[in-house]
Amino acid sequence: MIIMKKMILTTLTLLCVSATIFAQSTPSAVTAAFNQKFPGATNVKWDKENVHNYEASFELKDGKYSANFSDTGTWLETESPFSFTLLPEKVQTAFNTEHKGATIIAISKIETSKGEIKYEVEIKSGKKTVEVFYTTEGKEIKE
Repeated sequence: MIIMKKMILTTLTLLCVSATIFAQSTPSAVTAAFNQKFPGATNVKWDKENVHNYEASFELKDGKYSANFSDTGTWLETESPFSFTLLPEKVQTAFNTEHKGATIIAISKIETSKGEIKYEVEIKSGKKTVEVFYTTEGKEIKE
C-alpha cells in the first residue's frame, strides 16, 4: 500500500513538473519569427503576456528592446529605447506642458504591426512610476 502511494505521488509530481515546463515554453513559430525579425538579438528572455501573446526582452547593439508576438508567430509591436531630444517637437511640447518638472526615467518608441508609432515616457510621480503615452502628433493617449 505504501509503495503504491509513493508511485502515485511520484507520477503526479512528474505530471505537474511536465505541465509547468510545457506551459512555460515559447512556441517554435514565435521563436522562429523573432529570430527572423531580430537576427542580431542577444540575452533574449521570454515572458508569456497572456493566453495568446509572448514578449521577448533582448539586447541589440544600441540598447535594450522588447517585442511582442502572437502565439502563431505574428509580430505585434516593438519597444525601443529613445531620447527626449529625438521626440517629435509636438510630443516634447505636450509633455513639458502637461508634466512640467516631472523626472523622466525612460523613453521608448513603440512601433506596431498596424504601422502606428507612439511614444512612452516613464516618469516619477511622487513615489510612483507612471507611464505616459503620446501619438506622434503630441496627443496624450490612455493605455
